[in-house]
Amino acid sequence: MTLELAIPNSPKTSPDARRVRGGLRPADYLLITAGVVLIIVVLKLFRDMSVPWVPGDSPDTVSTDPANLPYYAARTMLRMFLGLGASIIFTLIVGQWAARSRRAEKVLIPVLDILQSVPVLALVSITVTAFVAMFPGSYLGAEAACIFAIFTAQAWNMTFAYYQALRNMPRDLDETARMMRLTRWQRLWQLEIPTAMVPMIWNGMMSFGGAWFMLASSEVINAAGSDQALPGMGSFIAAATADAQVGTLMLGAVVMVISIVLVNVLFWRPFTAWAERFRIENTESALAPRSLVLDLLRRTTVPGRIGRRLRPVADRVDRAMRVFGRSTRSAYDNRSGSAAGDFLFFALVFGVVGWLIWKLATYFERTVGFDEFGPAALMGMASLSRVIVLLVFSTLVWVPIGVWIGMNPRVCRFAQPVVQVLASFPAQFLYIFVIAALTYTGISLNIGGTVLMALGAQWYVLFNVIAAAGQIPTDLREAMDDLGVRGRERWKSLILPAIAPGYLVGAITAFGGAWNATLVGEVVDSGSTHLEAFGLGAYITNATIDNDFAKVLLGTTVMSIVTVTINRLVWRRLQAKAESRYSLT
Repeated sequence: MTLELAIPNSPKTSPDARRVRGGLRPADYLLITAGVVLIIVVLKLFRDMSVPWVPGDSPDTVSTDPANLPYYAARTMLRMFLGLGASIIFTLIVGQWAARSRRAEKVLIPVLDILQSVPVLALVSITVTAFVAMFPGSYLGAEAACIFAIFTAQAWNMTFAYYQALRNMPRDLDETARMMRLTRWQRLWQLEIPTAMVPMIWNGMMSFGGAWFMLASSEVINAAGSDQALPGMGSFIAAATADAQVGTLMLGAVVMVISIVLVNVLFWRPFTAWAERFRIENTESALAPRSLVLDLLRRTTVPGRIGRRLRPVADRVDRAMRVFGRSTRSAYDNRSGSAAGDFLFFALVFGVVGWLIWKLATYFERTVGFDEFGPAALMGMASLSRVIVLLVFSTLVWVPIGVWIGMNPRVCRFAQPVVQVLASFPAQFLYIFVIAALTYTGISLNIGGTVLMALGAQWYVLFNVIAAAGQIPTDLREAMDDLGVRGRERWKSLILPAIAPGYLVGAITAFGGAWNATLVGEVVDSGSTHLEAFGLGAYITNATIDNDFAKVLLGTTVMSIVTVTINRLVWRRLQAKAESRYSLT
């Protein structure tokens, strides 16, 4: 299907709009019932999340009674979707700013590089006190800290995807928007968000899975010097793993898989099928993704009725947003601002960075001492070697599979929920089996830990390749078929150039995600058994357990330095080359 630039206040009436003038249909009653039930459940969960609470009064573990699993799953789902909502807002603001401002880009992208490599444990330990202080005497403080941890597992990947989509926007659509003199608000909703919709949805799925992967670290927080376990699937996994309850873990895994599949069927699959209308190509795909839930929603009239009632409000908002002006500058206009403005801006940036470095240096000198940098850097190199092995493996294995899934809608329809489940599986579920396997084979966790890290990081490559391969225009594929281009030549001339920008986004986020995964891949605890690898993830995990904030900050600083250096020297240069040479726009 071709992405059409919407015309403001178009008088055209769609069949769906005409259909809402009749009475309610059976599908409407089903939708209303589901909506009422959902609202009741959410209100009940919100009430439980806002009960009185004092840090230190909660237990450090939750009950592993299987009867609590449905409630735990509901609490976790609410946190996940609240984190997703916050991530979408963050993505639209920061991704838009980085893509449209050269000065902001020079600051925001390195900051995002740092943030995606900062472990969830480190971010939570730094921010939990502030969240608890925001809601004194209420459980909402702990819940806010947990939701923030989930947000950090989702937001960076989605922001990179949106930023990359805006940078690769088709030039003809950009020129059309400027010719129509759209306001900045109209351009956002009628061009930029639709253009980025497909990669945003696929990366949203991946980010959602990434939050599942780090769930045990998110739902057990440290407040007032002691661990506080929040009711949820992550804390349930942590408790069952600590007690080595294999049967309970398996039951928890079944409930989690059911939850993931339900979210895929009820939420992600409908969005994936709906987003096909925004695919940019000249010919329609022979087999578009379908969703039974979306088909059911299309039979309802309630959304159309609500839309008609809200249309005057939308028109007023549209008129109010004209204050931000019209978008007359090309998205590809890379002209610099004034030299004096650049000098002042970057002087301020370097001044702030210098001040932060000085503050960190004085803090480390006063606490752990500079001698601690040597061992931490050596551990960082050990972890880096595992990250590189993981990326090479992910590229060799998942790029061909991702292309196969992305270019075959029928395969994608069945592979999507499977990949979603695999990407969401927390490493803690496998700790018992990993310990048994390593003990039986005699393999050290220094090697086996890479497998656990791969469970959380390799999927970034797969999801981005699927999205990129699925966006290869059908007319180009048909042209290759007509010309008889097959095999290696087809990969060289079409597939690899087409997926290069998407693959690099996946590789960059996988690189940052792999550093986060070192925390669950380099330290394994189950029952009375403790395994530990030599690496920076183990260093940060042990420092967190010991409440040694200085070492947590030192390990995070080393991790950030390595990540930003490699991203600047390798990944960003490859990304710029891919955008200039291989963009289909």
